[in-house]
Amino acid sequence: MANPYAQKKMAELKAELLEKKETLRKNRFDIAGSKGSNVKENRNLRKDIARIETVLASPKSEEEKITNNE
Repeated sequence: MANPYAQKKMAELKAELLEKKETLRKNRFDIAGSKGSNVKENRNLRKDIARIETVLASPKSEEEKITNNE
């Protein structure tokens, strides 16, 4: 299975990463306050966050950062 985030641009990845982290934070508070019921969603969010961070940390993305800064 190919990583769907590998084809996206750096700005899109960073925006999506922030969105997913905020959603995860909100879900954690909802579960703590007995409002949330979908615990599997948190697991999927954590996996997506890890996938995005992996793509951002890859050597290919480092080359894009250097190219974009020039």
